[in-house]
Amino acid sequence: MFKTRLISGIVLVAVIIGLLVLGGSVLAAALCLISLVGMYELYRTVGAEKSLLGAVGYLGGVAYYLILFFSGHPETDSLPVVFFVAVLILLMAVYVFTFPKYSAGQVMAAFFGLVYVAVMLSYIFRTRSLPGGQILVWLVFLSSWGCDTCAYCVGMLIGKHKMAPRLSPKKSVEGGIGGILGAGILGGIFGVVFAGSLESVLGNPAFHCALICMVGAVISQIGDLAASAIKRNHDVKDYGKLIPGHGGILDRFDSVIFVAPGIYYTIVLLTEGMEALSRFLQ
Repeated sequence: MFKTRLISGIVLVAVIIGLLVLGGSVLAAALCLISLVGMYELYRTVGAEKSLLGAVGYLGGVAYYLILFFSGHPETDSLPVVFFVAVLILLMAVYVFTFPKYSAGQVMAAFFGLVYVAVMLSYIFRTRSLPGGQILVWLVFLSSWGCDTCAYCVGMLIGKHKMAPRLSPKKSVEGGIGGILGAGILGGIFGVVFAGSLESVLGNPAFHCALICMVGAVISQIGDLAASAIKRNHDVKDYGKLIPGHGGILDRFDSVIFVAPGIYYTIVLLTEGMEALSRFLQ
């Protein structure tokens, strides 16, 4: 089991490295595909994976990435609200014209799946499109998976106080704090290594990368617990078996889904804040 998990983990990391390096249409298409698989896994938990509701959700996911990619400004929140309103109207149309085939909960889950998986994962592509994004995008995974690893190690060594005993008995407060601090240290090291390429974007790469990763680490643990809560509500052990030893897309990317938008907006706030300060001082 460990060998299988290790090998599949190495392959997964290699694929992610390749996608992040290539960026552009390749990354957008890959994220779209990953999102569709993740949406399928989520819809399956509520019995909507092969339904009309699911079909609307999948089409919405594809349309979202097409609009995002061809908008010309993927680094900005330029998508019109009308897109999400249109998807919701379509879902409600399926709901009312096939009543009582689907429950209101399935309709909400279909819309939730679009936002939770497709939209939130798209922030990897958005981050990659920011100034310096070809380097900064790595902070999404460094923060998420670095936090997971550090939290596990610290929790195993000194963990005593349960973070969420009814939801995830093995997670401890000490482990959570260790994950945040560990992610911050990794981010600081990352900032030092790439200081020359990031100074024009972040000003103080070591400090700001550490801060970004610590923010991401906090959000990462919420994402991890949120995915666990959904599984427990539906008596599901794993979302899927696509990645040997790891489970499905949502099992492996549960924290990344939350961290991606968190990292993106933290970077935007930092860079815009520094620009505003610079204009004020002038």
